[in-house]
Amino acid sequence: MNAISIGDQMSQVSFLHLTTRQAWEDALKVGTYSLSTKGKTLEEVGFIHGSFADQVEEVAGFVFTGSTEELVVLHLNIDKLESHGILVRVEGASNGKSYPHIYGAIPCELVDRVSEAHMNQEDRLDQP
Repeated sequence: MNAISIGDQMSQVSFLHLTTRQAWEDALKVGTYSLSTKGKTLEEVGFIHGSFADQVEEVAGFVFTGSTEELVVLHLNIDKLESHGILVRVEGASNGKSYPHIYGAIPCELVDRVSEAHMNQEDRLDQP
């Protein structure tokens, strides 16, 4: 399966999660990643926030504006996570857009790729 249908929208099964380098390094020490978003855990929120490639810059601006922290982008795959028993739902948000939500901790070995990122002086996401 290469895409899932969300109403009239087609979305790729690949998606992203933006986090701090420190949070990712902490996850590597224990083997699983379980932050929902900046400052909130999976247990507090109930799921881990994700975004599709065309949404990640907007999400970065919302979550990390003014941040000087080193960031990383976790590259994930819905099919891979679900084949390991981790439910991923693409759900509508209050802004009218649909985002992937991960209902479980992410084993680090299921992350396809990790890429560097940071917020620039204009509070936009830079991904070298």
